[in-house]
Amino acid sequence: MSIEPTLSWYLALAPEIALAILLVVIQVYSRTLPSDQQRKVGLMNAWGAFVILLMTFGLWYFAGEPNEALNLDLGATLIWGGMIRHDLITFVFRLIFLVALMTTSLISLDVKRLQKVEYYALLIMATMGFSLMAASADLIMLYIGLEMASISSYILAGFAKTEDRSPEAGMKYFVYGAFATGLMLYGMSLIYGLTGQTNLYIIGDMVIRVPTAASAVGDAALVADIQNLNGILLIAAAMIIVGFGFKISAVPFHFWTPDVYEGSPTPFTAFVSTASKAAGFAVFMRVFTSGTLNFIAGSAGQPGQGTAWWPMLVSMCIITMTIGNFAAIYQRNIKRLLAYSSIAQAGYAMIGLVTLTPDGSGATMFYLLMYVFTNVAAFGVIIVISNVSKSEQMEDLYGLNKRSPYLALVMLFALLSLGGIPPTAGFLGKFFIFKAAVDAGYWWLALIGILNAFVALYYYLGIIKYMYLYDSEQQDVAIPVSRGAWVGLGLSTAVIIYLGVYAGPAFQLTQDAATAFFALVGAGG
Repeated sequence: MSIEPTLSWYLALAPEIALAILLVVIQVYSRTLPSDQQRKVGLMNAWGAFVILLMTFGLWYFAGEPNEALNLDLGATLIWGGMIRHDLITFVFRLIFLVALMTTSLISLDVKRLQKVEYYALLIMATMGFSLMAASADLIMLYIGLEMASISSYILAGFAKTEDRSPEAGMKYFVYGAFATGLMLYGMSLIYGLTGQTNLYIIGDMVIRVPTAASAVGDAALVADIQNLNGILLIAAAMIIVGFGFKISAVPFHFWTPDVYEGSPTPFTAFVSTASKAAGFAVFMRVFTSGTLNFIAGSAGQPGQGTAWWPMLVSMCIITMTIGNFAAIYQRNIKRLLAYSSIAQAGYAMIGLVTLTPDGSGATMFYLLMYVFTNVAAFGVIIVISNVSKSEQMEDLYGLNKRSPYLALVMLFALLSLGGIPPTAGFLGKFFIFKAAVDAGYWWLALIGILNAFVALYYYLGIIKYMYLYDSEQQDVAIPVSRGAWVGLGLSTAVIIYLGVYAGPAFQLTQDAATAFFALVGAGG
């Protein structure tokens, strides 16, 4: 790989550089505003995220940065000393993170306790960390991005320090997160100790090629040593799975999710349930399909053949879907219900990844993209209602259609999308994932996912029943919605419908990213 910086190298980090500039700009802008006008900082943050989103898309569409489909060269996509991988997967996940930042900023505008520049600065820092995680091709860069995002997230979870639940949520998130990150770091240190390398692709090349070469020359002693080391490598991979599982709220690393989601400020809950989850899946794709595939694939190169590792991931996937859906049925706090729903959604997204095929990975990326808009719409409605009711119980949604038909409509589309009902993005998202599983020969896994989707419909349709068929004691109390909140909610709803009717371009982009990624892994590994 080249070590001389080029213009393309700087363009590859243009979104992160722009976010750093935005971070400074909002700090300066905040100092020029009186204390009663700090709400404008949130508007600037949303506009800044929108401009960076357009810039990122423009660099790809007009300048071809990145255009991996035309350049299947692993060395050309590894830049900054092999620390960053500039490819279409990085581009797709950047879009997800920037959309999450923009929409979260919009739905945060009317939450008075969040009208502080520090809140938006931490959102930007977390976004930068998530983006670096998705672009990482090296264990060191991966850890730097992880810590950048995690520390910001811990503070954001406890940002509403005047409320009892928020500091508790921040402390729980910190303790559980520090433990998961520590295990992940220890797993990384084991891999470095065994290989002497931190680059994911060099490590993958060593793990795959060295045993093959030893077998070819008939060195029985070396083969025996390598087999002993493989056990340690598998332990290291299991520790990394802990960090990955924590980020996406997969069972059995999901226990923090309901308490943190309930206690955190609601806009941050929307942000962490989408951006953090997407970053966790990005880490999975980078680490476990970068040449380290033989941890999961058997000797025939197909997932599940000759190893117990792949069945463990499939078990996590199935249990995550099932526990998330059945636990959500008994919740009366809407944020806790959506927390368990988020756990179940992680299980659906895992179906695409455990197929270890380009179609499956592409379907997962599309699912995460549509999930950002779906969850932001749902939590945005909760924010607007809780500003009036001062609570987040299921009863607050009673009779919403009579109090605010438009808010009820936004929530309706969000819930239908989460449940996978047409014509919403969630329907096509689930369809693509289940189709990828069937095409890979795992029809039984798709069937389990479909059955879980029917279970989820029970509590999603229950919320819709409360909104349209029940009466509220506060039926005459108006629910004010600011222009900024309407923009965020309207944009999210429009994309939910658009991706449910015409998902072709977005899905094709995620498929191209996954196809090029797997082709490069095959060429480079």
